[in-house]
Amino acid sequence: MKNTTNKNNKLTLIGSISLGTGVMIGAGIFVLMGQIAELVGDLFPIAFIAGAIVVGFSSYSYVKFSNAFPSSGGVVKFLNKSYGPGTTTGVFSLLMYVSMVVSESLVAGTFGAYTLRLFPESFAGYASVLGILLLVTAYIVNILGNKVIGATATFTAIIKVAGIALLAIAGLIVSGFADITGEYIPQNTESLPKGLGFVAALALAILAYKGFTTITNQGGDIKNPHKNLGRSIVFSILICTIIYVALALAVAGGLSIPEIIEAKDYALAAAAQPVFGEWGSWITIAIAIIATFSGVIASVFSASRLLAMLSNMKQVPSLKRMGNFKNPALIFTVSLAILLTVLFDLTRIASIGAIFYLIMDIAIHWGLYRHLKKEVKFQPIIPLIAIVMDIAVLSAFLYIKYLNDPLVLIVAAIGIILIIVAERLFMISHTDDEGNMPMGMETKKNNKT
Repeated sequence: MKNTTNKNNKLTLIGSISLGTGVMIGAGIFVLMGQIAELVGDLFPIAFIAGAIVVGFSSYSYVKFSNAFPSSGGVVKFLNKSYGPGTTTGVFSLLMYVSMVVSESLVAGTFGAYTLRLFPESFAGYASVLGILLLVTAYIVNILGNKVIGATATFTAIIKVAGIALLAIAGLIVSGFADITGEYIPQNTESLPKGLGFVAALALAILAYKGFTTITNQGGDIKNPHKNLGRSIVFSILICTIIYVALALAVAGGLSIPEIIEAKDYALAAAAQPVFGEWGSWITIAIAIIATFSGVIASVFSASRLLAMLSNMKQVPSLKRMGNFKNPALIFTVSLAILLTVLFDLTRIASIGAIFYLIMDIAIHWGLYRHLKKEVKFQPIIPLIAIVMDIAVLSAFLYIKYLNDPLVLIVAAIGIILIIVAERLFMISHTDDEGNMPMGMETKKNNKT
C-alpha cells in the first residue's frame, strides 16, 4: 500500500512539463529581451529562435543523462558520472551553483526595475534595495518549509505563464507582426564583423531557456523517469520557444528598437503601454512582480539544495562550520545573491551568468562524449555539435564584452580562478595517504585530480 501511494504521488509527464515551463518562463524574459535587442537590433525575435536551436542541441546530452541516470542529483550526478568525484566535478558543479545564484540576483534586480515603475522617477536608485527585500522574503518563505514553497510556486506559476502567454497573443493581435529587416545596427556592435553581435546575443537568449536543467532534478519524483524526463525537457523547450518568439514579436510591434534599448530593464512594460494603454502597462508590471517573486523563491530553493548536496558529497567544505544556523546553505545562497545585486547592474549580472553557464554546459557535453560512450547510448556527433555551438557563442560574447565592458570578464575570471583554487585546495586537504578522496556519492571512478 505504501509503494502504491508513493507511486501515485509521483509527477506525471504533464506535471513535470508544467513545473519545467514554470521555472523556464521566468523573470529573465522580462529583462533579457531589451539586452538582446541592444546587441542585434530588430533581429531579437530571431535570436530567441536561434537560441532555442542551440539549447535544443544542448538538451540532447541532458536527455541522455536523464534517461540513463534519473535521480534528484541532476547536473551534479551527471558531472560525477562523467568525471568522478574530485576537483573537476567540484569546479563545474560550483560554476552551476554560482550561475544559479547569479540568476537569483538577475531576477531580484528585475523585480526592482519593474516595481519602480509604480513610483516617481526620484526613486530610480532604489532598484537594488527592492531586490534585496525580495531575496530576504524568499529566504523567509524557504525557511517556512516545502509546503509553503510548493503552494506559492504552483499559484504564482499559473498566473505567470498564463499572463505572459496572454500578453504575447494580445500583443500580436493588436500590433500585428513587426517588420524584421536586420537593417538596424546598434551602436555598440556597428564596428564588429557582420553577424558577430547576433552570435554573441545568443548567450543571453540561452539564459532564457536554461531553466530546463532543473527538470533533471525530478528523476526521483517523476513516473517512468527513463522516458518522461527526456520528453519533459523537449516539450518544455518547445512551449517556451513559442511563447518567447510571440512575445518578442509583440514587443517589436509596440516599440521601436531605440525605445526598446532605452527601456531595456523594463521593456515589456514599456511595450505594453502604447499597445494596450496605461492599464496594459500596469498588468505587465503586476505579472512581472509575480514572476520575479515566484522565480526567486524557486531559484533560492534549488540553489541552496544544490549547495547542500555538494556539501554532503564532500565536494565543498561542510556547511556546519557556519555555526548553529538553520539551513546554512540557504543563508549562504541568499547572502551571495544579495552581494551580487548590490554590486552589479542587470546587464552585468546576466553576462556573468551566461559565461558561467556556457562553461558548465560544455563540460556536460564533453563528459558524455569522452567518458560515457560505453554506459550511455547516444549519437556522438550531437554533443560535439553542441560543444562547437557553445564555444562559438561564448567566444563571440567574450569578445564583445572585451570591447564594451571588460569588467565583466575580469569579474568572471576572478570568480572562476577562486573556484578552481578553493576546490583544489579543499580536495588536497581531504586526500588520504593513499591518494583516495572519500566522497558522499558512490561512483565507479576515482578521480584524484
